[in-house]
Amino acid sequence: MTLTATTTGAPRARIDWTKPVLWLFAAFLVVLIVLPLSWLAVYSLTDRERHLTLQNFVKLFTDPDFLDPLLTTAIIATTSALFCCVIAAPMGWLVSRTDMPGRQFIRALVTASFVTPPFLGAVAWELLAAPNSGLLNQLYRYLTNADAGEHLFNIYSLTGIIFVISCYTFPFVFVLVANALDNMPGELEDASAILGGKAWTTARRVTIPLALPALVAGALVAFLQAMTLFGSPAILALPAGFHTMTTKIWSLFQYPPKLELAAAAAVPLLLLTIVLLQAQKFILGRRGYSVVGGKYGAPRRVELKAWRWAALAFCLIMLLNPVFLPYFALFNAAFSPNATTLVTPATFTLHNIVFVFTELSATQLALKNTVILGAATATIGTVLALVIAYVTTRQVVAGSRVLGFLATAPIAVPGIVLGVGLFLSYTRPPFVLYGTLWILLIAFLTISLPSAYQQLQAAFATIHPELEDASRILGATRLQSLRRITAPLLRTGVIATWCFIFIGVMRELSAAIVLFTSQTKVLSVLIYDLNESGDLAAISVLGLAMLVITFAVVFTVNRIPVFGAGAGARLRNS
Repeated sequence: MTLTATTTGAPRARIDWTKPVLWLFAAFLVVLIVLPLSWLAVYSLTDRERHLTLQNFVKLFTDPDFLDPLLTTAIIATTSALFCCVIAAPMGWLVSRTDMPGRQFIRALVTASFVTPPFLGAVAWELLAAPNSGLLNQLYRYLTNADAGEHLFNIYSLTGIIFVISCYTFPFVFVLVANALDNMPGELEDASAILGGKAWTTARRVTIPLALPALVAGALVAFLQAMTLFGSPAILALPAGFHTMTTKIWSLFQYPPKLELAAAAAVPLLLLTIVLLQAQKFILGRRGYSVVGGKYGAPRRVELKAWRWAALAFCLIMLLNPVFLPYFALFNAAFSPNATTLVTPATFTLHNIVFVFTELSATQLALKNTVILGAATATIGTVLALVIAYVTTRQVVAGSRVLGFLATAPIAVPGIVLGVGLFLSYTRPPFVLYGTLWILLIAFLTISLPSAYQQLQAAFATIHPELEDASRILGATRLQSLRRITAPLLRTGVIATWCFIFIGVMRELSAAIVLFTSQTKVLSVLIYDLNESGDLAAISVLGLAMLVITFAVVFTVNRIPVFGAGAGARLRNS
């Protein structure tokens, strides 16, 4: 109870709803995470008559139809992670620690590849490197007078899938390595040089050890992304005649559905994700990489001298694959009468755009569903992450550590696994949500919660609790303090989190492909359906529309001034 002064000066009792509201959020979080994983475990350990059995796992690890996708997935994920490290680590060093020209431009291009949905990149590379119709293969035959059946590239292959997945997972490694190098004190390398250490000795004993945690973390993130992707393998592997684990799980939902096997096949992905995340903590926790001390100077730029432009050329060549060539292919297909023919001023047409937005009936519904789900997920997810971050940071209720664990637990749940769990959870009473937007909303909320929670938890650490204490001394409840004091100070972080979640919904396919119906399609699912029908021009138009919306959101976020830190400083000074 809180006592509030009335106009006559007598205290009046008022109910403090803080604890009930916070426990309601906690209960919602538990249902959001625990329910689908519980049904996943139940189905994986039972047969069609709900009798306990291990036969599903026996079949999973003995049947070649499942062993081959497991091995293929391991090869793709491992090779992609290695390629990402080989490409992204040198680029991160060049951008962060050298005087290479155009460093900010390179960062912007990496951001462009980061926000490009991997399934859209796979479609673009279909346009570029399909054996017969790909633009690059057509150019090869034109330049060499090769026969019509010959080709230089074949994107429908294991090598092609590894290449495309690497193009859209290397930004994870780049961002982590570049940020680590940006924050590395220059004095450490200066001290090594003063003590006689040569450039390679300094790199081996100082720079690499300090950057190693970021590189290991990036490699594991790239591995997990490659392992759990559905869109790129579905677009490129299925035409090549083989499965990965995500496409195999999806195939088990085709008629007749084999839900028990789908649940069992999802469990190895879940367990492997958990093991890898724990391995990262174990590996990095065995040695200390921390920099102890006060304020340090900025890192020293390495002078490349005559190699400056060669370094820039290297970065631009690497970015041909995820940005320049795919975007060119999409633009060409969108404005050409034939998606795999180079557009000219004489053949330039707007027919594809008119067709997609006026004649393709599914477009309006998919756009509407995507915008509704994006806005709803971003709003609810931001509020949920804000409250949970507040509870765990301020330790408002008992069990706050458990809530923090639950909020980050979905990071270990691949999208396709979550889709299976939600399908099993919400296709029966009392919560029959399949066939509605609600089940997709729950899926997108669960997927986006860990990153949103971590962002806002970090933001809370910058706000001193004395501001909330002052508000409570004056009679406000915790919820009122959060709404009137803390949330405004976190304005920039809250807006950035909202936009981050919205962009994630735009590009999510792995969970949506299991949960959608004809009335709940979103843009990502519509693009996948159009790919199956071979309508690459329509896909290009929708893909460009998706990119325009995404970059508009990113641009808007970057234009938002920073309010939180300045406001907090003014309040403390007053």
